[in-house]
Amino acid sequence: MTQVTDSPAGTATTAGARAHAREQHGRMADTMRYVPAASAPARLLAGLPDGASPTWAESLAFGRYTTMALARGTRIRLTDTFGDACVHALLYRAGALHERLNMADTVKVPWQAYPSTGHPLLSDAGRLMATLVADTSSRHDALTGATTLAGNTAKYGAGTAHSASPAARELLTLGALKSGLGPRDVGPSLSLFKGSTVDPAGNITFTGTAGPGAAVELLLHMDAVLVLANTAHPLDPRPDFTGTAVDIVAWHAPQDLTALETGSLTGPLIPEHLQALRNTEHDLTARNAR
Repeated sequence: MTQVTDSPAGTATTAGARAHAREQHGRMADTMRYVPAASAPARLLAGLPDGASPTWAESLAFGRYTTMALARGTRIRLTDTFGDACVHALLYRAGALHERLNMADTVKVPWQAYPSTGHPLLSDAGRLMATLVADTSSRHDALTGATTLAGNTAKYGAGTAHSASPAARELLTLGALKSGLGPRDVGPSLSLFKGSTVDPAGNITFTGTAGPGAAVELLLHMDAVLVLANTAHPLDPRPDFTGTAVDIVAWHAPQDLTALETGSLTGPLIPEHLQALRNTEHDLTARNAR
């Protein structure tokens, strides 16, 4: 599913352009950000906890990107509603953007290359940025990173951000620019809903999607900027650039921070996860004491 906008009519004059623009007010598209979030379609808001009020709701088209600054204690659910999304994710610490998701440590520290429920997402400072607190997909990739301009151009004929087959790195760069960052700040990303496995010989195999309706939920442990690009996986064997939208909804769930630490949310934390959490809490306490 790609985003489509209607061709404007009668916009040759300023008055016509204004009238056309005002006609769009209140209109809905298949893929868009919903403001306020509570106005989103029922499929995005289904399953929210009792009393939860959504702070972000969006259906992100294939071939597009989005970014949002979110508060500590926010829980974000991404749903591969139509079964062919591939979401490349980056995290930056709000207010200290030099600290960001480090995929090498996210794999190395918890001794696990296949992210799923309970997996910590670590920063380059050894702090816990987010935890994967729910997952019905288990088809994710922390190893092969994002598609590139050169790779997409060779495979699909184009790879720029505004082309018919935008590369993930190009889209993530646009998202980073929204926060004053640039290409050098776009590191390896986590791919959600399209997975890979590694055999004993070191060969990487693309495992594809878990199918329609798979969902993953992240819990933020610090104020963060999330950048997402929904575009092809670098190992997707299909010759055509194809995919579907991903549904996103977020809500504030600070009580889940305590539940995670005590082990009642995803089970007891492994020592490495717990230490990263303590590193985060220690830093937050020190900052708040200034």
